[in-house]
Amino acid sequence: MSNLNIKAFVFDAYGTLFDVHSVIEKCNELFSDKGEEISQIWRQKQLEYSFLRQLMGTYTTFFVITQDALHYACKQVGVDLTGEKEKKLLDAYLELNHYEETGSVLEELKPYQKAIFSNGSLDMLSPLVEQSPFGHLLDEVLTVDEVKQFKPTPMSYQLVLEKLGVRREEVLFMSSNPWDIAGATNFGFYTAWINRQEKVMDELGVRPHFEYKDLNGILEHMS
Repeated sequence: MSNLNIKAFVFDAYGTLFDVHSVIEKCNELFSDKGEEISQIWRQKQLEYSFLRQLMGTYTTFFVITQDALHYACKQVGVDLTGEKEKKLLDAYLELNHYEETGSVLEELKPYQKAIFSNGSLDMLSPLVEQSPFGHLLDEVLTVDEVKQFKPTPMSYQLVLEKLGVRREEVLFMSSNPWDIAGATNFGFYTAWINRQEKVMDELGVRPHFEYKDLNGILEHMS
């Protein structure tokens, strides 16, 4: 047991609760020889475009960014993205598998506030949560769309405090993305980096408070 006074457990969605691997599988299925390359460029550009649009002041939803990044990836590798293939790939984001421990961890955390906080827009997050077996265990699904500020801006994380009615030091924020952990730590949340793929932490002058290989580790912060 830790001595933190955590009142809200807040989770990023992609890579933290849900495995984006099914998107990679769909890429491989539709573009067998170039699926891996497409999926890597797609994810890279998806993040890059959210950061660039934030800097440029040209906010649009994460769905549009995901679509634009897919178009770029297909042009870059020289494949023809038909309307049918585009729909199948974008639909894959609505049907992601969850990590196996997610449901049992959320069940354990029942006495606490639990929320998703994602750059994803509700048109992507709502179907995803509804098709999962643990949607009823979440109190809130929060999206940056409400403030039109992408993570990792401080203003985006402020939404969590307003919606959940907690202070920064009462939040434990989980993400598998080092840049998201850096942003949340910088904002003043306690952070747990869910480092599923044994990545190296970004050099941004902040470190996560905790690091675990999966979500089970966060249960030590139940008071």
